[in-house]
Amino acid sequence: MRRAISGVIYGLSAAIGVLTFAYPFLLQADRAAQERIAPLATAALVGLSLVALLMELQGQAISAKTVAMLGVLVAVTSVLRFLDVAFPLPGGFSPIFAPIILVGYVFGARFGFLMGAFTLLASALITGGVGPWLPYQMFTAGWVGMTAGWLARLQPLTSNLQSWKLEVGGWRVGLLAGFGFAWGLLYGAILNLYFWPLAVGMGGQGWEAGLGLRETLVRYAAFYVATSLGWDLAGAVGNAALILLLGAPTMRALTRFQRRFHFQML
Repeated sequence: MRRAISGVIYGLSAAIGVLTFAYPFLLQADRAAQERIAPLATAALVGLSLVALLMELQGQAISAKTVAMLGVLVAVTSVLRFLDVAFPLPGGFSPIFAPIILVGYVFGARFGFLMGAFTLLASALITGGVGPWLPYQMFTAGWVGMTAGWLARLQPLTSNLQSWKLEVGGWRVGLLAGFGFAWGLLYGAILNLYFWPLAVGMGGQGWEAGLGLRETLVRYAAFYVATSLGWDLAGAVGNAALILLLGAPTMRALTRFQRRFHFQML
């Protein structure tokens, strides 16, 4: 029962995220309305994530040690974003997404969602990156971790640690590197949606109410290529490179923790 309720909470979080991105299109909202809804969306996401975490604890799906592990991982990854801000990396590359992907892959979709959402929240507070864009970043980063967990479900982790070590060094790292590359592009493409309907002076690349789906997609594709593709390509390549370099030892360490504390994938 608790697990079902927890699933409903995660589903509600996802639905709020989709509506948060969609409402400027549906209601033709202006920037002032968007800035008003951003704190509400952030509060809703944080509140639902905390409730989901409490439900997992009540259902004994995760232990207090695993919650502590989540806190440590969020803190470490947030520091990586601080270093990124202090010493900017090329284009849109940020070192925070590789850990989110790896954690989601090892610990499961729901844990990955929490990892992504709380990492963006904590790192925004550390770096002063709080603004109307924050809930959109939190939702999207949560989806990064969540889909990494879904990817793992397609190929469950082996029960033998030695076999896992061998497989980590092979095709799994390559698969996750490709996954990170794809999300490097997709993350930017999704985030653009929060301000694209409000952009002015874009000519044939801007959004207009009443356009058909095909014309809307063509215009957005032109807008994305002109404004974001080069920036996001740097992020995609950086994600893939970081996973290729550090993915295997990181997953081994996370897997040892998972097995030591008998953690169930969420």
